[in-house]
Amino acid sequence: MANLKRKVVLVGTGMVGMSFAYAALNQSVCDELVLIDLNEVRAKGEAMDLNHGLAFSNSSMQIYFGEYSDCSDADIVVICAGVNQKEGETRLQLLQRNYKVFDSIVPRVVSSGFEGIFLVATNPVDIMTRVTYELSGFNAAKVIGTGTTLDTARLRYLLGNYFEVDPRHIHAYVIGEHGDSEFVPWSQAIMAVKPVYAVMEKYPDRYKHDDLNTIENEVRTAAYEIIKAKGSTYYGIGMAICRIVRAIFHNENSVFTTSVRLRGEYGLKKEVFIGNPCIINSGGANRILELKLTDEEVEKFRRSYEILDESFNSI
Repeated sequence: MANLKRKVVLVGTGMVGMSFAYAALNQSVCDELVLIDLNEVRAKGEAMDLNHGLAFSNSSMQIYFGEYSDCSDADIVVICAGVNQKEGETRLQLLQRNYKVFDSIVPRVVSSGFEGIFLVATNPVDIMTRVTYELSGFNAAKVIGTGTTLDTARLRYLLGNYFEVDPRHIHAYVIGEHGDSEFVPWSQAIMAVKPVYAVMEKYPDRYKHDDLNTIENEVRTAAYEIIKAKGSTYYGIGMAICRIVRAIFHNENSVFTTSVRLRGEYGLKKEVFIGNPCIINSGGANRILELKLTDEEVEKFRRSYEILDESFNSI
């Protein structure tokens, strides 16, 4: 980390950004939190509101409205700025609009002298993470997207309900694009110490493969359902950002399905950022964990990879 005081700069004080900020305050994940937004009045108001809750928390966090110069000694810059996904709109359709937003943000962060870790949450997150990498010129390990971290949490929640097991003991992942081409490599899904497929084979009257397909589809379409119901998603992703930040500050070597740059895994060599299990620590994306996928799963991953690469090249 850049200094002894854990400092985070949040760019974008919309619902996602402030859900992260609220979770960060309640979990005391940092010592200093700086809010930056194009709407300075809003950012100042959000800082005031959070500060008024300090007396009820166990945190002594410094929270204030700031400028890009405040990124100079930050450990992590979290980017949540961008336009929201509209009902019926895919994450990829957001691309052109949010590229312009990032083109006005990333160079200003870098110009401040920032040498920490970028954590991107703006959709389409895989491509926006790659955009951040390209605009910043940073080492790929220092540029991380939230990827399918939230999708994986959604999957484990649903599987926990289905198998009546604490979701924390479900070891299953959503990988690929954080979007319509994401998928679950069921061959790698484990309930405690048993493969999910083995559990289903033992209890064929109780568990059905069609149910797994339903669960996977629920995960894939969850954001659309939430957007339809309440306009946007923010609590879950805000907490996911907070969890990744904690892993960085505590040098946890924890595994998350973040959006990271491939380095030849699965035989794919282009600089595509995509959701895959990765060890996260104080250095950022430390090591990608290549899964032993079936031929069918490799093809799904390749399709997701190609969609992301083609979309990035369309900018």
